[in-house]
Amino acid sequence: MLGYMNPGSLKRTLEGTQVWFYSRSQEDLWHKGEVSGNYLNLREWYVDCDSDTILLKVDPDGPACHTGEISCFYTEIPRVLEELFAVIKDRQRAMPEGSYTAKLLAEGTSRVAQKVIEEAGETALAAATNDTENPARGNRGPFVSYPHLDGFGRGVAQRRLGGIAFPSGLASST
Repeated sequence: MLGYMNPGSLKRTLEGTQVWFYSRSQEDLWHKGEVSGNYLNLREWYVDCDSDTILLKVDPDGPACHTGEISCFYTEIPRVLEELFAVIKDRQRAMPEGSYTAKLLAEGTSRVAQKVIEEAGETALAAATNDTENPARGNRGPFVSYPHLDGFGRGVAQRRLGGIAFPSGLASST
């Protein structure tokens, strides 16, 4: 699992045998397992080369995830780029009438590059302004939906340990 710590939770963890985190929503220390009984018993701890991330090796008393899964990391990220590439190759091979992708491909590399730049700009702007519902965005780009970028422009994603969290709904569109 991924959890946040502050100096207080780190101190409690290192002074004892079980892991404590800092709950940002409750703005208080959180003793993992206090409610569920699924405590994390500290075995070893490491700090990374930049001293900004801590890895705790633990012996769990039960599932670490609130869903009952052993780990919180049980949802595979969809293979968005592979799926997108397959769709594009299919459109390139078949060139179906009415396909916007086929039309772009027929117009040449420069037009495809222009469209990629346009969609990237719209996605970045939507992320920076937290605009996930504006109908003017149309299909929200041919690549991926961007609700997973929520908060990116406000620095939320940059503060997450391990980078951006990808929700299970992340999917390609055609």
